Amino acid sequence: MPGRGAGAADTPLPDTAEKIQISSLSLLKMLKHGRAGVPMEVMGLMLGQFVDEYTITCVDVFAMPQHGTGVSVEAVDPVFQTNMLDMLKQTGRSEMVVGWYHSHPGFGCWLSGVDMNTQTSFEQLNARAVAVVVDPVQSVKGKVVIDAFRMIAGGNQMMMMTNTEPRQTTSNIGFLKKPTIQARIHGLDRHYYSLVIDWRKNDLEEQMLMNLHKKDWTSGMIIQKYEDHQKHTSKMMDDMTRLSKEYVTRVKEEEGRTQEEVEVMNVGKIDPKKHLENDVNDLMACSIIQCLGTMIDTVVF
Repeated sequence: MPGRGAGAADTPLPDTAEKIQISSLSLLKMLKHGRAGVPMEVMGLMLGQFVDEYTITCVDVFAMPQHGTGVSVEAVDPVFQTNMLDMLKQTGRSEMVVGWYHSHPGFGCWLSGVDMNTQTSFEQLNARAVAVVVDPVQSVKGKVVIDAFRMIAGGNQMMMMTNTEPRQTTSNIGFLKKPTIQARIHGLDRHYYSLVIDWRKNDLEEQMLMNLHKKDWTSGMIIQKYEDHQKHTSKMMDDMTRLSKEYVTRVKEEEGRTQEEVEVMNVGKIDPKKHLENDVNDLMACSIIQCLGTMIDTVVF
């Protein structure tokens, strides 16, 4: 190929496109651990297995004794890992350590100098070890800010070439994650490269997630404090009064217009009728539960 150097042969390069499959249990544990440590960084180890040359699985994680600040974290007890793995084997968790995770509370996913030294020490034990970075502050409902990295300098000599890309991605992964400017500033694709993260759920994990915030019959027996119930009812009545006025105004504005004009006019606007119906249903349900719960408590107790 011209442009890369004289006499360079257009030979196929080995595919190094790996992906790491993280289970739902591991992700919940990482986020919970990261949230508990804010504003400090926290770290832990990932358990799983190397399925083949292109797939790594992470089925569980556990925290490590650590010394963390707002911008770095380091493990302080190397014996803890051995003891923890022995205890996990007694409970049927026989997977090996496939890497480590740590949090970056509020400042994105990338590896600092301390993180790169820690990852290098992990890769000396296993060349395919992975470093996962999660941001518990920027992660919101429906979106998890997470990324996986591995050092470029190592056993793969192809990655040490400065004039080529750090890896050749040829596998079908469905999407490519665009690297952030902040990660590139801190050495992405120069000192370390990013791995594709995939999510894996079995039937039991999917059932656990479905029941995580599911209400059962006992939730209908819980009554609020009367002061809180009064404040909630007053707020709902004020919202319903405001929505009623907005609905009357909306009806007057729609008079004499076609259906198409009404749809164009209401694009991006809140539908007061729909919100009013939801508020009425919520207020009636809350009041009925409060009254029935009070009556049952009076009879029983």
